[in-house]
Amino acid sequence: MPKMTDTKVRYQEFRLPDVGEGLQDAEIVRWHVGAGDTVTDGQVVCEIETAKAVVELPVPFEGVVRELRFPEGATVDVGEVIITVAPPDAAGPPEEPVRTPVLVGYGAAAAPTARRPRRAAPAPAPAGRGADRPRAKPPVRKLARDLGVDLDRVRPSGPHGDVTREDVRTAAATSAGPAGAPGPAAPGSVASGPAASGSPAPGSAAPGSVAPGLVAPGSVAPGFVAPGLAEPAPAASAPVAPGPVPAEAYETRVPATAVRRATARAMTASAFGAPHVTEFVTVDVTRTMKLVERLRKEPEFAGVRVSPLLLAVRALLFAVRRHPEINASWDEERQEIVLKHRVNLGVAAATPRGLLVPNVKDAQSLTLPRLAAALDGLVTTAREGRTTPADLAGGTLTVTNIGVFGIDTGTPILNPGEAAILALGAIGPRPWVHRGRVVPRQVTTLALSFDHRLVDGELGSRVLADVAAVLHDPRRLATHG
Repeated sequence: MPKMTDTKVRYQEFRLPDVGEGLQDAEIVRWHVGAGDTVTDGQVVCEIETAKAVVELPVPFEGVVRELRFPEGATVDVGEVIITVAPPDAAGPPEEPVRTPVLVGYGAAAAPTARRPRRAAPAPAPAGRGADRPRAKPPVRKLARDLGVDLDRVRPSGPHGDVTREDVRTAAATSAGPAGAPGPAAPGSVASGPAASGSPAPGSAAPGSVAPGLVAPGSVAPGFVAPGLAEPAPAASAPVAPGPVPAEAYETRVPATAVRRATARAMTASAFGAPHVTEFVTVDVTRTMKLVERLRKEPEFAGVRVSPLLLAVRALLFAVRRHPEINASWDEERQEIVLKHRVNLGVAAATPRGLLVPNVKDAQSLTLPRLAAALDGLVTTAREGRTTPADLAGGTLTVTNIGVFGIDTGTPILNPGEAAILALGAIGPRPWVHRGRVVPRQVTTLALSFDHRLVDGELGSRVLADVAAVLHDPRRLATHG
């Protein structure tokens, strides 16, 4: 902790750091502390979501939290103060900030050039984690505004005390009275209409007519029914038509996470920037499935997930060793092919926040048990939201397992900056010609998409054929290196 020498200094500022790869802004996902909480040097105070991952931020000093400058969900630029902390021995109101610390290995960007529009204006966060403001997601708040519903008057029914869309619609239906039905006149008020204007109303007695309460000769008194005549039925009240329901009531708008926005930009740039070619091959992988079952019983693989994906990754690494030109990228500015001397193999992982592609560094140098542990760790970390920017950086090739969703095949889009991506389809029994007879075999379809600027049809076909050959007969890994 820095030494406090100036008696006027009352608090320290912590600015949003650049956690890697030119970060320009980030969204505050969750605060772990509130105003008045005591923090220690290195304690995680919040989680931020960058364009690639959710990152935990530790504060680099100790003291008492004075203020959270932004609420959860706010998008903050790198370099802006997100939290102020008073030293433990400081007393009284804050006067001057002492310094702007950053984390070791991070840095605050001085002047980012391009920024995303903020989804939330900077505003002081509530004094604690529990505020009086009703809990509701942005789409629910928008629906409440459209229907004119005050969320403070809505009784929440969500699992965590949240106000749901159904709560808002119920409140709107309850508060809306019959349209056009006049309410009762207040005591002492004058009724509206012709009788209140001083002019005779239609059907009223004109001057010289029979006074009110008297029955004119030949007329029938009110309430009297002449013999043989039926009493007229009372007039039925007209049904009240419901008010118009806004179109937004039948749709839900979900704010895109930073990961989803980054994925959208990357996939658009890749699909329309790199000429894709996709090739397919269907292969008998019965021997691979038998090998998977044997490996699961081996002590070297205890505690890790062994699946057909592991052997598909190993087969791709085998093909890269035979055809290293596939492990490359295209330099558009210099019009050059950049050959990579290490294979950082990415694995596409579906997470609650969107698609992530963490990669195993130097995958070509790992033994099969170490490769299995690395893949298992990356996928588990991604699904738990703990992937770091370093795990996502520097990928050279990608494998995606769409077979886990029961899909036979697809046309995967390249991860930007990579030359190829392999898709593993669903594995299942199919009729297959084996040793001259049609028998049920475990079969799958492989798809390889590649960048046609640097990978021609021959190279792509040879790589895919090698992957298929290894999955058909895994013994090739031993006999062909």
